[in-house]
Order: sequence, then C-alpha cells, then structure tokens
Amino acid sequence: MKHINIIGIGTGNPEHVTIQAIKAMNAAEVIFLPLKGAGKEELAEIRREICERYVTRSGVRIAEFEVPQRQTADRSYSQSVDAWHGEIANIYGELISGLPDGGTGAFLIWGDPSLYDSTIRIIERVRQANSIEFDYSVVPGITSIQALAASHKIPLNLVGKPVEITTGRQLARDGLRGGSTVVMLDGEQAFAKIDDADAEIFWGAYLGTQDEIIRSGRLADIAADIQALRTEARQRHGWIMDIYLLRKGRDFEE
Repeated sequence: MKHINIIGIGTGNPEHVTIQAIKAMNAAEVIFLPLKGAGKEELAEIRREICERYVTRSGVRIAEFEVPQRQTADRSYSQSVDAWHGEIANIYGELISGLPDGGTGAFLIWGDPSLYDSTIRIIERVRQANSIEFDYSVVPGITSIQALAASHKIPLNLVGKPVEITTGRQLARDGLRGGSTVVMLDGEQAFAKIDDADAEIFWGAYLGTQDEIIRSGRLADIAADIQALRTEARQRHGWIMDIYLLRKGRDFEE
C-alpha cells in the first residue's frame, strides 16, 4: 500500500527539524513541495534548503506543485475554504496516484500539522474518496506558538490559568478574555481594535528565521508600532507570518 508522511518542519529555521522528521523525509521516494505563487518564493526556498540539508538517501525526488488561490468572491468563509480544500485534494490525489505501489511520499508542513493547518483533513478527504488506497503518518513539528514563547523568554500560561488559541477573526468577534490568548491568522490586525488598558502583547513575525521581529509591552502603547512594522515587513518580503500572545492578569492573582 502507498504511504504518506505528513511532516512538521517548524517555523522556518532548518534547525527546528527533528530527527524523527529527518528519518521520515529520507523514507520517502518523493517529497512534495508546494509553490504558493508570486511573492512567496521564500517559503519554497526554505523547504528546498531543508531538503538539501537533511535528505541524504540517494534517489529521493522533489516534486513541486502549484497551490491554488482561495477564491472568496460571493462565498462565505466556510464555503471558500471548503471549495479550496476540494481543489487541493484533487491535486494531492494526482500526486499520490503517481507514487509506485508500496511507495512513500512526504508533505513538509510549516509548524505542526495539528495547528491551523489543513493537510491532515485534506489527506483524509482524498482517502475517503475511495479512488486511491493509501495510509499516512503524522510527524509533529515545532509550532509558531512554541517559537513565540521561546523568543520572548516567557511561559504561555499564567500560574493555574488556561491558554486560549484562536484566530484574528474570532478575536475581533468575541473580544479579549482574561488570562492568555494566542492569536494566529490575523490578517486584519484585530489586536489594534482591543481597547483594554490592562492587556499586554507579545508579538512575533518570521519566528525562528534570520528575519525574526519581536515586540512586547502594554498593548495600548505599542499596537501602532506593531502595525507599522508589520506593514513594512510585508512590503519588503512579499509575505508575512506572524502570531501574538495577549495577556491580562498576573501570576497568583485570584
């Protein structure tokens, strides 16, 4: 039976790649490498660098493929994502079909496959279509949340308090709660709309790479600075991946 390895590779630093991930890469006949269009070539280059550094078994092939753009016109968010996943599933199906019988392919996933990444659910979509027989394994990777906490030298949680992981879309809708809130996928910079004198922010972009930028402080004091940094960095690189932690309260407060 054909097999797929879904491999977390961390947030852009090749040294985030685990020994387990390296073994899984070298077990593959083909590593599938996504191309995400103009302005995002650097994302492909990082994956290529990881392959060049760690793939040591002869005969492993790199197969690049184009990732379609998500179409949002006249669709709700859920509708646009569902349709987009369907397009990607068709591409994955073709890639997997091209594997030899008993062969192994690998997808390299930014961060960790379990956290705001849809590769697992898309692979399941392909498998449930019943047109191709294969199974798959998941190799965890360092997440942007771990990288953010490490760069800021902080624990994520306050003592005895929970951590919420959410998106910019949800933060804008629900507002900020107490404790620690990690916010991902915030293209709208929802943090700038939070009016809370007690909130702190720990922000980071391009975490783990040579281009890493981090800022922290009282949200009301530095929100505008982060917005300006984010805009400039996105213009310079053509893309941005950022994440932040919002915090209210202190350790040992009841």
